Amino acid sequence: MTLTLAIETSCDDTCAAVLDGERVLSNAIASQGVHDAYGGVVPELAARQHVEAIGPVLADALRTAQVDASDIERVAVTRGPGLVGSLLCGLQTAKAFAAPASLPLVPVDHMHGHLLSGRLADQQPPEDQPHLVLVASGGHTLLARANGPRLADIEILGRTLDDAAGEAIDKGARMLGLGYPGGPALQRLAADGDPAAYAFPRSQKVPGLDFSFSGLKTALLYVVRDLPEGELDARRADLAASYQAAVVATLVLRVKRAIASTGIEHVAIGGGVAASTALRASLAELGCGLSIPDRQYCTDNAAMIGIAALATDPVGYPEHLALDAYGTGQGPVR
Repeated sequence: MTLTLAIETSCDDTCAAVLDGERVLSNAIASQGVHDAYGGVVPELAARQHVEAIGPVLADALRTAQVDASDIERVAVTRGPGLVGSLLCGLQTAKAFAAPASLPLVPVDHMHGHLLSGRLADQQPPEDQPHLVLVASGGHTLLARANGPRLADIEILGRTLDDAAGEAIDKGARMLGLGYPGGPALQRLAADGDPAAYAFPRSQKVPGLDFSFSGLKTALLYVVRDLPEGELDARRADLAASYQAAVVATLVLRVKRAIASTGIEHVAIGGGVAASTALRASLAELGCGLSIPDRQYCTDNAAMIGIAALATDPVGYPEHLALDAYGTGQGPVR
C-alpha cells in the first residue's frame, strides 16, 4: 500500500496523520484553547496558532507511526472549505513537504473527509451498495446518499436551512452560561437533567430531509429570558437535557425519513456532533446498520482526510504548487 501523510487545518485544530492505505498508523491533533475566552474561533488567532503547532504535530504523527519523512509516498491536505488563513497554513506546509521529493499532493475537500469518516469505524459501510451519511458539525449539517467513495458519487439529500447542529449546540450552551466549545459541557450538564422537562421544537413541520435549528435556539432564548430571577441555576440541567434531546431528535427524524424514502438501511455518521453519546444511542435504536467511528475521528482530524485522499485524484509536482485554498461556502460541497 501507499504511505500517506495527511494534514488538516480547516479551523482551530492542527492535525496530521499517517496512513498505510486505509490503516491509520497515527492521528495527531493539537487543539487551540486560546479561543475559549472569546466564545468562538477567532480566525487570525487560529492561523497564528497553526503556524506554531504544525511542525510539532507533523513530527508527532511521523514518530507515532514509526516512519521517516523519506518513507512518505504522497501528501494529502484539506484545501477547503474553512478559514482561509488556517487552510493556507496546512496547504503551504503540504507543498513544502511534497515539493523536495516531487511527491504527488492530494487536495481534499473537508466535507469529503467527514462523509467518508464512517470508513474509520469498526463496522464499515458496505462497499457494494449505497448507504446514508449524516454529517453534523459546528459548520455543517447534511444528509447524503453515498453511491461510492468519490465526491462525485455522493448525493446531498438534505441540509440545514439555517444553523448547523453544532452551532446550535454552542449557542444554546452559551445561553445556559456554559463554556466554549459547548458540546461537551452541554452533554455533561444534560446527564443530570430531565430531557422531558421542556418541550422544545423538533422542526417536524420542515418538509423533506432538510434541517432547521433556528426555532429551537429561539425557544431556548425565550425560556431562559422568562425564568424568574435566580431560577436559571435550578433549571439549568433540565434545560440542557431538553435542548440536547431536541437537537438529537431533529437529526434522527431526518435519518428515519431518509431510510423510509430510499429503502437504504445502513447509516454512517461524521462531524463533531457525531461524538454525542445521546445521538449515538438514538441512532442505535433505529435497528439499521450503523458505521460509527471512534470519537477522535468525528471532530476535525487528518485521518479522515487521508481516507478521502484514496478517492481523490492527486496533483503532481510542480503543478500542485499552484493550488489555492477556498473558504466556507465554496467548493464542491456547499
